[in-house]
Amino acid sequence: MNDHELAARLASDAGRLLLAVRDELAGATAAERKSAGDKRSHDFLVEALAAERPDDAVLSEEGIDDPVRLAADRVWIVDPLDGTREFSELGRGDWAVHVALWQSGELVAGAVALPAQGITLATPHVPAPPPAPSQPRIVVSRTRPPAIALAVREHLDGNLVEMGSAGAKAASIVQGLADVYVHAGGQYEWDNAAPVAVARAAGLHTSRIDGSRLEYNRRDPLLPDVLICRPELADAVLAVTA
Repeated sequence: MNDHELAARLASDAGRLLLAVRDELAGATAAERKSAGDKRSHDFLVEALAAERPDDAVLSEEGIDDPVRLAADRVWIVDPLDGTREFSELGRGDWAVHVALWQSGELVAGAVALPAQGITLATPHVPAPPPAPSQPRIVVSRTRPPAIALAVREHLDGNLVEMGSAGAKAASIVQGLADVYVHAGGQYEWDNAAPVAVARAAGLHTSRIDGSRLEYNRRDPLLPDVLICRPELADAVLAVTA
């Protein structure tokens, strides 16, 4: 099994595990669902990677950051449950599992599973989105759309689309449900490594909001901003964000 296939399989399997947790804890509190989902998916991914790629390092949102990764040639960057709030709300589908592989300075494989939608987007072959509508759609958080996204919406004379997790937002552009995802409110590498890998495979523009390159496996995993959009909109968006 190559790295692309492994990323896709692990993201999908973790997603099925999370759906089972959701069913099992349907009568529990939202906090209990969040906690159980985070832990069980993290444990599954870490154990699976240890078995399948024992020489690789892992950076997970739910794990202890082991500095050994800084000297490693290969690091898996995972978010076991992206969008815990949406996961905890029964019936919502805008949450995800992220599995990405960084190797020697580059993202070389990645998968974003949308378990409640029955979809996994994975490198190396991700279909390009369908043609864009006349008015660009800017995807934003449900409760706190960042000011920068509102400025982009105004500049492009676009429409806002509200959605949960970062993975679901990035996937929405690949799926043709939105056209621009711009975030400046603070993220970590696990929030966007797999979404960026998948977006690049689909031919989308990916960068920091100043247009600079996204870098991964850094000592400080904080990665506060990201832009993912259709390539034909990149210059117009960067004219606002940069």
